Formats: sequence, structure tokens, C-alpha cells
Amino acid sequence: MPADLMTNPKGGYRFLPGIDPYSCGVAAESGYEIVHVTLSRPQPWHAGLLAAREYLRSNDRTCHALCGVELRCPQPHSLDGFSEFNQQYRALLEEWDMLVDGLNPVARTNVSPVIDPPGETMLHGFSYTVPSDLSWSTFVIAGGGELRDGGLKRELIVRVGETSPDAMRDKAIRVVEIMCERLTSLGDNDRLSTIDAYTQHPLRDIVSDVIIPAIPAVASRGVQWFLTRPPVEEIEFEMDMRGVRRDIVVDW
Repeated sequence: MPADLMTNPKGGYRFLPGIDPYSCGVAAESGYEIVHVTLSRPQPWHAGLLAAREYLRSNDRTCHALCGVELRCPQPHSLDGFSEFNQQYRALLEEWDMLVDGLNPVARTNVSPVIDPPGETMLHGFSYTVPSDLSWSTFVIAGGGELRDGGLKRELIVRVGETSPDAMRDKAIRVVEIMCERLTSLGDNDRLSTIDAYTQHPLRDIVSDVIIPAIPAVASRGVQWFLTRPPVEEIEFEMDMRGVRRDIVVDW
């Protein structure tokens, strides 16, 4: 069952609690909307987030308006390596007083490009809230891979170590379940503007047989496929989604 949303009063959004490194997704509060930003030139993650904070200030928003982060890492981490990176990332948010009742409200996607990966983890994009009279709630659903409930543990990965078409179908089914659970809490199918899939494996049959039946908006909006690997070794399929009105590119 979807969890209850928590309010981030400083940020103008609600969030679906997740784990220490990130929330499961965010939805704008009444009187606000979420804007999605892609960087024309990705930046090292720490410097990039500092630049994002300055960008928000230049648009009369504080760092608390930051509600989503998209990263690109050099290669999938081991579970221990992923934990070490997440500690650094969370520490920055704590320094900025971003946590709500000890919880991280910011959604996140972090994947590794198969071709021409970066030499270090980079900021690819981010989302933030702005005051708005939009009549519907914009939202961002965080990236999720084929993990059963219970956290980041190898034994919870669906069909761990397998990459056959049948195994990939089962992995995709689990990821789509996660996306639909989050969508139920945060938004609705008709408001989806972008659906992203992250995998190095063939996607056509997964789209037609798994994603479209569960998320009908894909039939008209399509899927944006990134030839990437999820950020943790042995996870093979990841998705995220959003429903926004403004999707912009910035050139820093």
C-alpha cells in the first residue's frame, strides 16, 4: 500500500518517504508547481548542486525548493560503495537544513551511462518548486530498480544475477509495480509528461508487454530510453517518471 505523504513546508511540496539517500517522489503543494531542469553540460555533483542553489537564489527561491536530483555515475557501485556515496550526498543536504523530521525529502535518480561514462559522479538535472496558480499538482517520481520491499540488499533483487529475456521481464514487472505505487500517491496517469527507462538490455518487448498495459500514458507519450545501468551492481532495470508543465534546459 502507498505510504502517506509528508509535507515539506519550506519547499512547497509533499514527499513520499523513502530511504536515507532519497525520497520515493514529490508532488507540488497547492500554490506551487515543479519545474524540471536538464543541464546542457553536466557538472561534478557537489559543484553542480552548489550551482543549482545559486540558480534557485537567482530565481528568488531558497535551496529548500530543490525537490529532485538526477545524477550520472562512472559505473555501478557495490552496495558498500553506494552507501559511502550516499553518506556524502545526504551530508550536504543536512548541511543545507533540507531534512524534514530527519527524513530526506528530495527525490533522486542516479544511473551509469554505458557509452562514454563520466569520470566522476555528475549532476545531470534537477527539479524545484516555484509559486504557481496551476490547477493540478505537478510531480516527480524517483528512480527505482527491481528490488523487493525491504531496502538495498542483494537478496532482495528480483532474479539477481540473471539477464535472460524472461528474467528481464520479471525485473521490469517489479519496477513498473513500484512506479505505479508511487504514481498512486503522487499523481495520475493522465498528467504524466515523461517516462524514463534505464537499462542496457533490449526494451521493445518490455514496453509493449509490461509497461504500456500498466501505464497507459506510455502508448501516446512514449518512453525515453537511456542506455545506462542502475547505480548498484546486479540491478539491471530502473525507471522514473514525472508530470510537469515546464521542462527546461539551462546552460551554465
